[in-house]
Amino acid sequence: MARFELQFRKEAEKELNELDGSVKILVKKALKKLAERADELGEPLRNQSGRDLTGCRKVKLKKAGIRIVYHIIGDRMEIVEILAIGNRSDYEVYEDAHKRLNW
Repeated sequence: MARFELQFRKEAEKELNELDGSVKILVKKALKKLAERADELGEPLRNQSGRDLTGCRKVKLKKAGIRIVYHIIGDRMEIVEILAIGNRSDYEVYEDAHKRLNW
């Protein structure tokens, strides 16, 4: 049973929908795991190269070359907000996540 409710930034949902079929399947499997254990998965991010993503985490899908950037919000109900889904080959996914944060 899911401990976390997944919510997507509008842009991240669009990025998910634009993935090709096989990659989308891998990302959806990772999202299912996030819904169960978001606080245990992923690697913490920090302030790097002018992009402050402190408090966010990333999940690497190495075979697909994809990163999922998210953060956990909420007090009683735990919510995982998916900020960006994108290619790992450049830092665009991190730049997109930074722009989408409200802090």
